[in-house]
Order: sequence, then structure tokens, then C-alpha cells
Amino acid sequence: MKTVIVTGGIGSGKSAVCAFLRERGIPVYDSDQRTKSLYECRPALIRQLEQALGQPLRTPDGHLDRSRLARLIFSSPQARETLEEIVYPFVLKDFKQWRARFRKPPFVVLESAVILSKPLFDGLADAVVLVEAPKEERIRRILLRDGGTRESALARMAAQPEIPREKVDAVLQNTGSEEELRTAAAALFSQKMPIFVND
Repeated sequence: MKTVIVTGGIGSGKSAVCAFLRERGIPVYDSDQRTKSLYECRPALIRQLEQALGQPLRTPDGHLDRSRLARLIFSSPQARETLEEIVYPFVLKDFKQWRARFRKPPFVVLESAVILSKPLFDGLADAVVLVEAPKEERIRRILLRDGGTRESALARMAAQPEIPREKVDAVLQNTGSEEELRTAAAALFSQKMPIFVND
């Protein structure tokens, strides 16, 4: 089963591209959502993080305190690196198990903003599509979707690693409407990447 990574910074529009692909019957692995589900179904993972990071990370009912974890990893690069060393092997294993369920689609998609900067995932993709948008447009989308301040949006953008362009096979420029992005995605996946639609 071929794998396409769809990546891009927060607010770039990669989720819109993945929504379009889902409509076309392509399975999409949303790494953020799947990671959240891993925390829920693997309590030992939270305990491992607490031990490694040296502080409690659970709410009174035993679930992961996402707000506390987010504050910690956004304020400490070392904490973020520790978390990734623990969590990403679980994510990779989960993705491979998920991908193995599919036989009929021409390919599956792994949606992630950070995967390309993680050596653990090298060699996983048959192709990589980068979705890009202007900085100010990304900020506008983040504020519209999540609220907060311009400063918080900029901090979230800065916390994401640079995407290594040498690993990218195709770029979708998201500078117009969502319909224009969908049209560009349709052209890319049907014309410029025929290996995935003709097999």
C-alpha cells in the first residue's frame, strides 16, 4: 500500500486537502487525532511521560491533562524532544497497523505537520505533498479556528520545525479560496502523480 505524506505548517490548509481526499475515498491518518486516541487507550503511555518529564500530567479523572502538557512542551524544547522520543514510536506502530487494513485504495495519506523532521519516519512515504500559504493568511485562519491572540498564533507557528524541502515531491500553494485549493489538489493527484491514481 503506497503512502503519501501531506504536510504543512499550522493554518496552511493541509486538513482541507485531506478532507478533499477523504471525499474521494482515500483513507487519511490524522496523526494529531490518532495520537490523542493513543493517550486514551494506552494509560501506560501517560505514566511513562510523567516519569520522563518529572511531573503529573493527568486530570482528577485520570485522563491526560492536554492543557498542562501543551504548556510544558511549548515552553521547553527539551520537554518536547523527550515527549517525541516516547510517543512517536507508538505513532509509527499505530500507523503501520492502520495502513495494513487497506487493500483497495490506490494509496493512503498520513497527515502531519512534523513527521518529515523526524528520522524515525524516514523512508515511510512514497511521495510527500507540502501545502503552503502566506504567513498572514495562516495567522488569520488560526485565529478564526482556535481563537487566542496573534502572539499565541505566532508562537504555535514558531514551535513547529522547518519542513525539509528536499523531501518534498509536490507543493500545493493555498493562496486563494478553498475551492481553488480543492481544484489544485484534484489536478495534482490526477495528473502530476499518476502513479497513485492509475495503479
